[in-house]
Amino acid sequence: MRLDRKRVLLVEDEESITAPLREALAREGLDAEVARTAAEALELAGRIDPHIVLLDLMLPDGSGFDVCRELRRTSSVPIIMVTARGEEADRVAGLELGADDYVTKPFSAREVVARIRAVLRRAEPRPAEADGPIAIGELRVDPGSRIASVGGRTLELSRKEFEVLELLAREAGRVVSRERLLEEVWDTNWFGSTKTLDVHVSGLRRKLGDDPAAPRYLHTVRGVGFRLTAPEGDE
Repeated sequence: MRLDRKRVLLVEDEESITAPLREALAREGLDAEVARTAAEALELAGRIDPHIVLLDLMLPDGSGFDVCRELRRTSSVPIIMVTARGEEADRVAGLELGADDYVTKPFSAREVVARIRAVLRRAEPRPAEADGPIAIGELRVDPGSRIASVGGRTLELSRKEFEVLELLAREAGRVVSRERLLEEVWDTNWFGSTKTLDVHVSGLRRKLGDDPAAPRYLHTVRGVGFRLTAPEGDE
């Protein structure tokens, strides 16, 4: 495996999928290592330090959810979940565990490569911002350290949750459209479900301690997008 190429950990036990997909990834300059079980996936992840993980949910010795959960304990490696077509509950669960994207079976190698490249592009480190932390009431968002806190309590956010919060914080008091959030946080060519955004907003509300029926910070502007404001009396 060449060190200058992106490493993909492909967690899938079906040879009919792994063989052609591995070849397609190689043609695109991506080196794939295959794990056929949950245990092998965790062992390989620690050994090869992949740039991205393509993770099937159905594995012989367990669930891809368990693998995702374990990876997220120590790593922010981008994860794309592979789910059965129509299993929305699985996609939502994967996103809530910290997956960055999903692809549904059956899929084409071209679609998988496009998704991998989009997620890798979004995961690239961005130049440090010239401005410092953003304060909105007791909420503090620090783009430089990628840490957010409320009243001094650090929020345990996934990468995408932080990026949604950062964009909303930079536009505090103004409505940010759903389209803009999807474009800037995911990708200009995003072709997944907008349910992805709703899952991340729901997760943010829960971690901010917001009641969806009467949020303090993160407000829905129906039919348009979202607005982040300080709770009344905290401005």
